[in-house]
Amino acid sequence: MRGEVIAIGDELTTGQRLDTNTQWLSQRLTELGVEIVAHTTVADDLALNRDAFLVASRRADLVVSTGGLGPTADDLTRDALALAAGVELVTDPETVERLEALFRSRGREMPPQNRRQAQSPAGARAIPNPGGTAPGVDFTFAETRFFALPGVPEEMREMWAATVAPAIARLTGGGRVMRHHLVKCFGVGESQLEAMLPDLIRRGREPLVGITASKATITLRITATGSSAEACFAAMTPTLEQVRQVLGDLIFAECDPEHEIDLPEALLNNLAKSKKTVATSESMTTGWLGHWLSRLDEGRGIYRGGRLYSILDTTAPCDVPSVEREALAIRTATNADYGVAVGRPTPESHADATRTGEGVPIAVAGPQGVESKRIVLVGHRSIHQSLVAKHALNVLRLGLSPVAAEVSA
Repeated sequence: MRGEVIAIGDELTTGQRLDTNTQWLSQRLTELGVEIVAHTTVADDLALNRDAFLVASRRADLVVSTGGLGPTADDLTRDALALAAGVELVTDPETVERLEALFRSRGREMPPQNRRQAQSPAGARAIPNPGGTAPGVDFTFAETRFFALPGVPEEMREMWAATVAPAIARLTGGGRVMRHHLVKCFGVGESQLEAMLPDLIRRGREPLVGITASKATITLRITATGSSAEACFAAMTPTLEQVRQVLGDLIFAECDPEHEIDLPEALLNNLAKSKKTVATSESMTTGWLGHWLSRLDEGRGIYRGGRLYSILDTTAPCDVPSVEREALAIRTATNADYGVAVGRPTPESHADATRTGEGVPIAVAGPQGVESKRIVLVGHRSIHQSLVAKHALNVLRLGLSPVAAEVSA
């Protein structure tokens, strides 16, 4: 079954508000075995709303929309659905009575404009809204089932759980579900990693393997469908084994999409398992390491604190030997198992440094000695500090004992 999610509202198209409803609904629909083929965001305009519903009816079997169900003149979802289907709007007396009773319970008389919320396209069914005044709309036209829900997240989620999800489960027969599993990687670029898995990352295979990149972290999303969650994960197993074998130490975590793990959290989890501690000294990264580790430590005492140099401080270490000494010094000063140091940038730290071998020096000192490297800065400046910080943590991750370096999950 093919699905689409439509988000309606000027506040979304103008960027004033982030659309989290579409993400949440897409996750829930996917869990029910619905293949999401499109997301549409549309302004509060009757013709545009109508066209969005018409287009969706031609490419999806199931559409869930949010927004446009309030009592004001710019709430046009009901009108647009009726216009798209070529039917009249009708008023449901029971919904009118419920709305009037709701306002009476609040010690108020219902404003006349709220009667609009009792209207729906002829042939539609109202979706009860226990938490608000805007009932949803359950409507079918052009052989596509539409569920129109309010834009208020709390109301939308309650109506989804009580009415919409059970209805969709009946539509799909309850026999197919879809599950995702994420494999998080660091240390190579997106195209390089894709070249390592040429037979896996192609459209149409089952399980499907997708690849995305964000802030130097590469994520493989493995998707399978089956009769149950267990069947989905069983279908993923051969693919996962192949991915693990090929990528090896590039993988730092595996996780559920709703509980994504990035490199700092994975590293801290691994340190906790091995009962090891870490301290930091930073110049170029201006406190990124300390911020990540202290926030994620949650009182476990894994992060022992650190030292921070101004990026303009000429006394900060700027070459490999001095950064190695700094890593050893911060380890000793805090009595930590590991010391991580990031030096200050030099004019040679940027892209032309690939020729000279220069870059931002980083070092990790631990029980087995010191490991260091230089990180050449490529890409946009806005990601340089987080990129170098992740490289420093990755050096530590790869240098941990086998127990501490295991993939975080």
